[in-house]
Amino acid sequence: MSTHAPSSPDTLSYEQAGVNYDLIDPLKISAQRAAAATAAHLGGHGFTEVKASRGESAYVVDVGPFYLASIVECLGTKTLVADEMSKLTGKSFYAGIAQDTIAMAINDLITVGATPLVVQAYWAAGGSDWFGDKLRAQALVEGWKKACDTCQVAWGGGETPALAGIVEEGRIDLAASCTGLINPKERLSVGDKLGAGDAIVLLASSGIHANGLSLARKLVERLPQGYLTEISPGLSYGEALLAPTVLYSPVTEALYKAGIIPHYCANITGHGWRKLLRHPGQFTYRIHTVPPVTPVLKFMQDHAKQDDREAYSTLNMGAGFAIFVPADQAAKVVEISQACGIDAWVAGQLEEGEKQLLIEPLNIRFSDDDLQLR
Repeated sequence: MSTHAPSSPDTLSYEQAGVNYDLIDPLKISAQRAAAATAAHLGGHGFTEVKASRGESAYVVDVGPFYLASIVECLGTKTLVADEMSKLTGKSFYAGIAQDTIAMAINDLITVGATPLVVQAYWAAGGSDWFGDKLRAQALVEGWKKACDTCQVAWGGGETPALAGIVEEGRIDLAASCTGLINPKERLSVGDKLGAGDAIVLLASSGIHANGLSLARKLVERLPQGYLTEISPGLSYGEALLAPTVLYSPVTEALYKAGIIPHYCANITGHGWRKLLRHPGQFTYRIHTVPPVTPVLKFMQDHAKQDDREAYSTLNMGAGFAIFVPADQAAKVVEISQACGIDAWVAGQLEEGEKQLLIEPLNIRFSDDDLQLR
């Protein structure tokens, strides 16, 4: 199966935008190995880790009657787009930015079957003056609370340091941690039940979400009106980029209430659709139905002159979350997701064989070598 011709000189890749996973991933692997060596400390407290959660999107500890899951995530550079759009339009986009930050943590946490319980905030500004903009600060607070309400999670507290000299003046670095419960234990989803014949259900994204923003910002240099360039009548590139990330926990909670426990889940963030290969099992992931590409992502692909393989290896391309379930439950998953206001598609299935992702309508193949995070 073809992987497409080499990129043209005009192609703008994620690496050219300043993000090289070939440099980042070895550090992740080294850190994971060092972290694994610390798991024995849990025994001193009477607990054990769920070893299969190592390298997954959230870490899971067996505390007896239930499992405890935890995650910490940074938003990244989406705040830079919000800041530039504020200068251009006079509007504050920080309510949506708050949702993006929480979504980065919660959408990872729920992949292991957890119900989000508590969120903590980390808001590190380049100086105290950042918090003096009351409209912007209040939008961040209100957006944070609204996202917590959507996910029915408690906002436990947080940290608001002023880090002049570390964070650039006038900027803010946002992150969130989240703790959740897997109760009953049968809800645990780390792929031990994943098998050939399982269906792949993809849930719609709202746009770029919070990954690929380095590429999106670099692309502005090629646009005639920068962030104000229209991608459709009345919608600018900047506004489209700032569509808040979808919160998927209402779907996973509704699935459990309906008696559906996924065999595996994947939050499609960095590495794009390659995230579908995250599970260590030897399966072929065969995609027969590709969701519609969100307009802003199609716009980015066109103007960055990326072929489909490059685009799908970096961006979510219209699918923000993947749920793997028995084939006879797939249609119900779509129905439940749509009832939660999130479109979904039965996109493919798993087969025994070489570990690879085949996106057949686009003639794209990704192998295990394209995603080495463990």
